[in-house]
Amino acid sequence: MITQIRKRDDRVVPFNETKITNAIFKAAQSVGGEDRQTAMEITLDVIKEMKTYPADHIFTVEEIQDTVEKILIEQGHARTAKAYILYREKRSMVREGRTELMDAVAEILKETNRDNANVGNSPSAKVLQISEAASKNYYLKRVLPPEFALAHQEGDFYIHDLSWYGKTFTCLQIPLDRMLREGFNNGHGYIRPPKGIKTAAALAAIVLQSNQNDMHGGQSFAYFDRDMGEYVELEFLRQQKILREELAELGLATEDARLNKVALARTEDETYQAMEGFIYNLNTMHSRAGAQVPFSSINFGTDTSWKGRMITEKFLLAYEKGLGKGETPLFPNACFKIKVGVNYEPEDPNYDLFVLSMKVACMRLFPNFSFQDSSFNGPYRDEEVAYMGCRTRVISDIFGMEVTNGRGNLSFTTINLPRLAIKAERNMAAFWRDLDDIFALAVRQLLARYDVQKNLKVRDFPFLMGQRLYVDSQDLRESDSVEKAIRHGSLSVGFIGLAECLKALVGKHHGESDSAQALGLSIVSHLRQMADEATQRHHLNFTLLATPAEQLSGKFTKLDVARYGVIPGVTDKEWYTNSFHVPVEYEIDALKKIALEGPYHKYCNAGHISYVELPSAPKGNLEAFETLVRAMYDNDMGYGAVNFPVDICKDCGLNGVIETEFCPKCGSGNISRVRRITGYLSTLDNFNDSKLAEAKARRVHMKLPPAMRQAEAAAEKAEK
Repeated sequence: MITQIRKRDDRVVPFNETKITNAIFKAAQSVGGEDRQTAMEITLDVIKEMKTYPADHIFTVEEIQDTVEKILIEQGHARTAKAYILYREKRSMVREGRTELMDAVAEILKETNRDNANVGNSPSAKVLQISEAASKNYYLKRVLPPEFALAHQEGDFYIHDLSWYGKTFTCLQIPLDRMLREGFNNGHGYIRPPKGIKTAAALAAIVLQSNQNDMHGGQSFAYFDRDMGEYVELEFLRQQKILREELAELGLATEDARLNKVALARTEDETYQAMEGFIYNLNTMHSRAGAQVPFSSINFGTDTSWKGRMITEKFLLAYEKGLGKGETPLFPNACFKIKVGVNYEPEDPNYDLFVLSMKVACMRLFPNFSFQDSSFNGPYRDEEVAYMGCRTRVISDIFGMEVTNGRGNLSFTTINLPRLAIKAERNMAAFWRDLDDIFALAVRQLLARYDVQKNLKVRDFPFLMGQRLYVDSQDLRESDSVEKAIRHGSLSVGFIGLAECLKALVGKHHGESDSAQALGLSIVSHLRQMADEATQRHHLNFTLLATPAEQLSGKFTKLDVARYGVIPGVTDKEWYTNSFHVPVEYEIDALKKIALEGPYHKYCNAGHISYVELPSAPKGNLEAFETLVRAMYDNDMGYGAVNFPVDICKDCGLNGVIETEFCPKCGSGNISRVRRITGYLSTLDNFNDSKLAEAKARRVHMKLPPAMRQAEAAAEKAEK
């Protein structure tokens, strides 16, 4: 007699034959059967089969289910058997999902995962990541069609921000001018338009924070100098009024010129303090239930009015000063726009601000530089192209005017280029065929995601849609779908590891061989062509992204090592190289690296960035720094930056390259080490393991001349 069974968790519990009958009956009902008596008779046959085993055998749940399937098939109940098998597989997936989820939760409770270096290890961060793990598990197991889920899990492509798959979108260029001019409601009451620069700066930070809670990606202001400049002018008028009132109370009078001079000086002081407060806020105000500071960016540098120039100057000076003990601010991502006739040549009206921006970047890594005259940004010279986050670019739109403000990327999926090359085994025909196939699959996946996103309602986005930030959302009601607005956004296919792909295909990457460079350009231009074709075919804004390799720096590599083993030059390190970059460990001159990477920018219309590495902050040689920036301009780049280590003792404030574990000035071990991770800044302790390994492998692209090193040493000595 069968009295016990063994559960999947190894518990032994009493045997209950009714559960077998119920399972068979439910399977029969799903295909039109309604006869429970037959289910009971089949159960008896199942038990009879089980009795053929030794009397002391304790059946597992799996063995009983196998027996049920066997009896159903033998007795001709094929449709019921199929339904039973499908139900069993579905339940198995649910159980596996729960197990994977619990394992993920256990890891997060030990330490927050470091896929995003902007998320800390606080209790709020842990709760956020546990919810993201549950959400990701749900979408993989319950929502995604199997072909997409399998491609993601096996590493053919990667669906970014999967935990937010059907909830929201990636990023937005926020129309700051309208938000401040009209006021807004962030859910706790109406915020009036500001009347001075300090209030305007505080509200700008609140706007970024509020919208970050509705989206999973970056928040950006495309025209920070222009939009904030209006409140510099209001501040000047306010200071004039205050001075007149103060003089009247004292019974004094003065000439307008003298009064205006004092009012302007006060306005400059207020503007500096406003910019300082803005920077402080963006490094301390948390979003997403307290899990991270807003992933913020600002674009500036081309407003030639006195008020716009003041915003740029005071922001740069406040950023140069740093935080309370001189720490380098991590946010906002500062993007200085370069434009001939505006700030690029000595005779241009804002050239002095360009010089100041480079001086600040020589110390703080930011600002980065966006090149408005490049072959692909030039056509939008009047509109001006803005960048956000670590590289995102959004401009052309098949549904309307090609504008930057009020639009962003909806979602993106990245192709594993090295895997395609490994599989092809140097058969180029096979590589091109597989590249087309995986790109088509990525497009179908993005379309499926868009079909979910477009059916979200305005009420699902209290700030983003409630305050009508998106283009074409002004007339939408709370119950309306957001499709009319988000169709203006972009859907991006990204790529990673071009260098390793080339090594697998031809034995050399593009830094080592002219023919490899030609092949690399052919691959990336072909990807762009397919994105353009998808745009025309599906009438949506498909774009090509040079993917930042933060989350993916090790994920694809681990999967490919498990499948193909260690391949020299391809899978023999812990990461795949960021997008089209020359490998970080490769010894190459800075100007050559810029020349090699420049031609790829024009193909990656969803975003791109290039940078070069210096051994330390180039404070003593602004001329060398400018040479690098101008080389980026001359090589048709859209967005570029210069990297170097930025270390600071958080106890005494010593700033520079601190090569030892302890501060040489005060002996403290409390040292912050800021590095660029994919385009934005973070501290090394927040890098994931693969990105840490990549950071350690980075080679210097330009050595500092002796005079520069001496100047830098003198500057550091003065600081000490």
